[in-house]
Amino acid sequence: MVSLRFPFSFSQSSTSTLPSPNSPPFRASTLAVTVAATAAVATIAATAAASASTKDTGATPNPKHPFLQEALNFFFANRSLPLWGSLSLANSADPVVHSRTGVSFPSILADSRKLLGIGLRRKSVLGLKNIDVYAFGVYADNNEVKKMLGKKYKKLSSSEIKESKEFTDDLIENDISMTVRLQIMYSKLSIRSVRNAFEESVGSRLQKFGGPDNKELLQRFTSQFKDEYKIPRGSVIELARERGYVLRTTIDGKEVGSIQSKLLCKSILDLYIGEDPFDKQAKEDVKHNVASLLQE
Repeated sequence: MVSLRFPFSFSQSSTSTLPSPNSPPFRASTLAVTVAATAAVATIAATAAASASTKDTGATPNPKHPFLQEALNFFFANRSLPLWGSLSLANSADPVVHSRTGVSFPSILADSRKLLGIGLRRKSVLGLKNIDVYAFGVYADNNEVKKMLGKKYKKLSSSEIKESKEFTDDLIENDISMTVRLQIMYSKLSIRSVRNAFEESVGSRLQKFGGPDNKELLQRFTSQFKDEYKIPRGSVIELARERGYVLRTTIDGKEVGSIQSKLLCKSILDLYIGEDPFDKQAKEDVKHNVASLLQE
């Protein structure tokens, strides 16, 4: 049996985790007006289709709501139409579905933390098969982002912000409420694998940022993942940075521990949006969406 090292020892995925051009895109900066435009196009096309159908076949539309019925028929019969602009994370409370995996993420957590990016972690087995182990979403409190980063970055263009190396460093360093939500996909994953992998990956980040004398801090964190916890497919692990640099860990909604440590918070966030993140495209999405937020 292959031993999985979760969640940070997997090789970096070289494929993008964003939707392909033929599937709904994930961009928090999508303007709501695009939604209206898309709907208008579908409505016009539906009217034409309804008219043509009636003339050619002699079919009788729904007597109660003929226009609505024909519009719906047209829309669902033409699913290949790209739904560019069908989602605005900044203004919608609807869940967001990761196109590659079908995993659904809440667009808002804790009333104020909004989804900024989604990534996928995969494990290559003997170079023959890739296993989708978990999908993850990165969230941040929009108001706190504006308050902490607005003064420095508001006057810069979105492209200048995204090209700035300091930008993600500031997002990681500042006392901004953020959450990384892991949604387990691999059904055979054990809590022991989680604990062992955190020891390796978080341990390396603690040493990178704080030196070698942080074994006690690492042990306090990893000891939260006790053998009694089960994490079947669909389980959710949340690593949340609260104000005051408190890392709060929950498994399926149950808090399993909290630790006040700026170093630990930085080490966790660095895994997802730092210099060498698990999913580079997810990091780029976070940068793009935070930059757009600061331009509002």
